[in-house]
Amino acid sequence: MGKRIISQARGKGSFTYRVKRLAYKYRIKYPNELKGEGIVTQLINSPAHSAPLAKIRYPEGVFYIPAFKGMLEGQKISLDGKEVKEGNILRLKDVPIKTPVYNLESKPGDGGVFIKTAGSSAMVNRMVGNEIMVMMPSKKERMFHPDCRATVGVIAGAGRLEKPIIKAGKKHHMTKARGKLWPRTSAVKMNAVDHPFGSGRGKRIKSKIAKRNAPPGRKVGHLRPRRTGKS
Repeated sequence: MGKRIISQARGKGSFTYRVKRLAYKYRIKYPNELKGEGIVTQLINSPAHSAPLAKIRYPEGVFYIPAFKGMLEGQKISLDGKEVKEGNILRLKDVPIKTPVYNLESKPGDGGVFIKTAGSSAMVNRMVGNEIMVMMPSKKERMFHPDCRATVGVIAGAGRLEKPIIKAGKKHHMTKARGKLWPRTSAVKMNAVDHPFGSGRGKRIKSKIAKRNAPPGRKVGHLRPRRTGKS
């Protein structure tokens, strides 16, 4: 008798495939009202995030953002001014062209949803009508409202993928902290009872095109692909 395949087990949501809530205890978000000046009180190593986090204290309380390259504890940053300086939080309409920014809001007041990964940044490209064009890290351009907030600078932690992970235990703890699946076993190496692609002498791989109405356990491989590589 077989058992649930991995996609079914993850979908069920057991503790094996569920991230610990404590890992994401730091909420990376701008408060609704930001005025005056803030101070960097602490730089935090969060195992659930790829970049170090900065704890910012301002007159109304504290909040967390990804730290920029070169940030120091005790550093003061402007929260809603017009001075273009690394770490300052500005509205896009006040950011000059060709300035790197990160932690960018999708719409004014949502707290910041774009560009939070270590070593990444976007660049303010040009103004088109009443909107501002920003070059994203993927080299694609995107339009934003001029009142969207962003932090000036480049996120710290660049090069984190350059150092090889020598020991399997290191990778295990890194992925477990974020609730990721590791190690990932190839489907064709499994037994027939453990995966739809399992078994078969050699590696005669079955069709990877899942049926449109397939149940979760069978919906593996290519899901409703437009092109499958066949001419």
